[in-house]
Amino acid sequence: MSDVHEHVPKERGSVWQADVASIGILVLFVLLIYGIERFLQPTLGRSGLLVAGVIISIVPAFIWLAFFYRRDRLEPEPKHMVFQLFLLGALLANGIGIPLVDGWFDVPNWLSSSPVLAQLLGGWLIVGMVQEFLVYAAVRFTIYNHAEFDEETDGVVYATAAGIGFATVLNIAFVVNSGGVALGSGGIRIVLTTLAHAAFAGVIGYFLGRQKFEKRPLYWMPLGLMLAAGINSLFFYFRSMLSSGSIKVVGGAANPWLGLVLAIVLTGVVTALISRAIHNNVEEALAAVEEG
Repeated sequence: MSDVHEHVPKERGSVWQADVASIGILVLFVLLIYGIERFLQPTLGRSGLLVAGVIISIVPAFIWLAFFYRRDRLEPEPKHMVFQLFLLGALLANGIGIPLVDGWFDVPNWLSSSPVLAQLLGGWLIVGMVQEFLVYAAVRFTIYNHAEFDEETDGVVYATAAGIGFATVLNIAFVVNSGGVALGSGGIRIVLTTLAHAAFAGVIGYFLGRQKFEKRPLYWMPLGLMLAAGINSLFFYFRSMLSSGSIKVVGGAANPWLGLVLAIVLTGVVTALISRAIHNNVEEALAAVEEG
């Protein structure tokens, strides 16, 4: 009986608590940056805005890692492996993701000006698939077969680390290519990008965790990749429409905060759905053990 219980998934409530707490802190961070720009009105030259933008790009990753390490005191995870996944996600973004999307496919020069269907398909099959496959690969070909990957929730933790590393490099590239960014609007974009990629990676991690510990059909992981890539495409399409004012809301003006709200909602919904799915899986597994 003990051997069976070793394979029964466990709930890891502190993972979801840490996710919710980190979302709250990131929102406060954006409000702080926005307040500094609006009320203190610091005078920064091009170099100052560049340095400030790079620092702001890194802060969300440190916030997430800090909450992970705090959670780790209750439910130990190999810290070095989580950090390695973060670094690997960053390296894959810089070495493969950005060169493929921006260079090989030249996405910045045609995607946003294309018809809606082409934008959605390009965002899904090119941008989304490249980015989410690299997050998948970061976990699948490193920690996946390690003994420390011993719970379904571990897939979410490790994939999220890779996704946040990926997002961090995307944010730094955005700042550098823009020659610096305004603190308020730049901070909003950086945080929403981090939250969104954490959500996409959470989907990948959930599918990886289920695949490792259950007998899943061959289409299971491709389905997870396509789903994460599709959410990626839809999110950034609607974020662009909301932020530019193309989708009219109350007031009808362009508002970068709407993109942040969308990212918060997306991350919250994905976190809740994954948490509920794992909870249901735990209950089903325990019921099966009791019946056996």
